[in-house]
Amino acid sequence: MIKTNYISFSYKEFEKTEELNPDDRELVFSARETALNAYAPYSNFKVGAAVRLNSGTIVRGTNVENAAFPSGICAERSALSNSVSNHHNDKPVAIAIAAMTEDGLAEDPVPPCGNCRQVIAEEELRIGNQIRIILSGKNKTIVIDSVSSLLPLQFNKKNLRVNLP
Repeated sequence: MIKTNYISFSYKEFEKTEELNPDDRELVFSARETALNAYAPYSNFKVGAAVRLNSGTIVRGTNVENAAFPSGICAERSALSNSVSNHHNDKPVAIAIAAMTEDGLAEDPVPPCGNCRQVIAEEELRIGNQIRIILSGKNKTIVIDSVSSLLPLQFNKKNLRVNLP
């Protein structure tokens, strides 16, 4: 018997940044500002990420490209690595992501790539809590409660369990 299942998710969409709560708005502006620091000489696609920790501390990261592709790093992984390295016991509660092109802030929100989704999923597993994802663009901002909405069939440590003879 074949069973068909459907995956759907809900998210909040805001037309104006001013509609966000003050903490989310601050995180979005931090991600946008951080994107300007990105090193993206090959794509000219600059991404900034800002992670709010449980204490209220904000840590940032940018994408850093490298001629020896794929040796670079995405902004989301850069920010989360910063948080784990420098604030190990202060759990992330939200991450804002913003992208800049040669024309300025990207028109529409840019979602995290597959690698970054996997890293966010692992971080949620490590800390035992969901991380809200805030995607910011010129035309709108999208708020998602957890990476499980973007990566519903996650590969995680449970998949690595193997019973050896």
